[in-house]
Amino acid sequence: MTQQDLILSCSNVTKTFAGKTKGEPLTVLDDVSLSIHRGSIVSVIGASGSGKSTLLHILGGLDQPDSGRIMWNNEAMYEMDKKELATFRNQKLGFVFQFHHLLPEFSALENVMMPALIEGLEQAQARTKAQQLLNRFNIKNRADHRPTELSGGEQQRVAMARALINKPDLILADEPTGNLDERNTAILLDMLFELRQTDNVSVLFITHEESIAQRTDTTHILKQGKLNTFDFG
Repeated sequence: MTQQDLILSCSNVTKTFAGKTKGEPLTVLDDVSLSIHRGSIVSVIGASGSGKSTLLHILGGLDQPDSGRIMWNNEAMYEMDKKELATFRNQKLGFVFQFHHLLPEFSALENVMMPALIEGLEQAQARTKAQQLLNRFNIKNRADHRPTELSGGEQQRVAMARALINKPDLILADEPTGNLDERNTAILLDMLFELRQTDNVSVLFITHEESIAQRTDTTHILKQGKLNTFDFG
């Protein structure tokens, strides 16, 4: 891959939190560097509490590092002001979390529409795009149901549709299969890998499951704050 293919990179990122005992800070990210290219699928594995989600939040513009740089297409992410950063997240990134964070008072269709409405798309256009995505994920017949009326697998597919409605360049997936059974895990993973083929979308998986990481192009392991490339051998 060429430098032109590079869409997101972080270099020498450090993040420290206050420890339980005063004067003993906890460094969860220690001089971390990572690159993601267009159309690539990358995973970061590590034990619970190793800092994987913290790394994703920093890469996604949700939590600023103590030091280091995050670059998006040669633009420094944290040099954007708050409004620019919010617009960037809305237009360029799609988030899929273990806990899907669907809004309970809205239907599946309305949840998917939300990022498009925030972007400023007219309601009729947002509705059409959302319906197309729900159809793509085989849950169009559940469009009018609220999240509590959906199965876990259906809720996660709605979350994926929501993440895709603004056609992001990168999906940040934080333990997206953590609450799914084996069948729905396979469905969700197949959908994410298909997106790479059809839309040239990049995906970053945060996971503790090696079976998922083994399917990705590149795997990194985060341990004691250090990130290293991992070879399954």
